[in-house]
Amino acid sequence: QVQLAESGGGLVQAGGSLRLSCAASGGTFSNYGMGWFRQAPGKGRQFVAAISWSGSSTYYTDSVKGRFTISRDNAKKTMYLQMNSLKPEETAVYYCAAKLWARTAQAVAVPDYWGQGTQVTVSS
Repeated sequence: QVQLAESGGGLVQAGGSLRLSCAASGGTFSNYGMGWFRQAPGKGRQFVAAISWSGSSTYYTDSVKGRFTISRDNAKKTMYLQMNSLKPEETAVYYCAAKLWARTAQAVAVPDYWGQGTQVTVSS
């Protein structure tokens, strides 16, 4: 069973950038498709981006395309989310997620494991 730990959240002004990291332990990282979700106050958890086990395939929700980039380093057992041009409405807790044996990045939309989350606050 994989354990996931997010880091890199914080406070940023609108238009700014942050890079989130998700470190995995307790499993074979390359067996998992990985993804990011977010949950804003009073709202449900929403899919943001996903990446296949090899990193060759990625998938984004429409609202972040062209601004966010998901990547992974299997040797370091870490996944990243580079977020540029952040908007105040993207203030949320960002969660790392993993899907065992995910055949495609899209399959990570229904993950098996979750991290504890990291807060991202975008001020206007």
